[in-house]
Amino acid sequence: MTILKIYTAPDPVLKKIAAPVVTVTHETRTLLNDMLETMYAAPGIGLAAPQVGVSQRLIVVDVSRDKENPTPYKMINPEIIAVSDDDSSYEEGCLSLPQHYADVVRPARVTVRYLDENGKSNTLEADGLLATCIQHEIDHLEGILFVDHISALKRNIILRKLLKAKKEQQENAAHKL
Repeated sequence: MTILKIYTAPDPVLKKIAAPVVTVTHETRTLLNDMLETMYAAPGIGLAAPQVGVSQRLIVVDVSRDKENPTPYKMINPEIIAVSDDDSSYEEGCLSLPQHYADVVRPARVTVRYLDENGKSNTLEADGLLATCIQHEIDHLEGILFVDHISALKRNIILRKLLKAKKEQQENAAHKL
């Protein structure tokens, strides 16, 4: 397995709508495994393929705590088919927006339909942090970042900071050459 590069905002790959996976292949399974390893190494609780530069509808999620056994989900073409009427708010972060957090309101429960790594159709009812994480990752497949759910003022502050950090990183790299 391989640790993949995680793209950070404002990289354009994060704003593209990801293409559906037509056939589940060995390459699909390898990418899902690499994404899971990358997510754990980051560390994070969810990762979408666009975050590693692949515009396909693939996500991995594991919200288990440190001392719990891992419970990873590998989802191909995930689709939310039902949401609860009640909402919940979580302070969300994102591996593509490092060190930035904001409260985001989303449906408290979701039902998601997806293919597993063997191409078998599954349905999962999720609530709490798992529901939030799945919604967050599916948003990535639509080119939506968690900051798109907050006020324009807060979003612009975060994106300006990320752009500044990216420019500084590029300048430092250029000076090392």
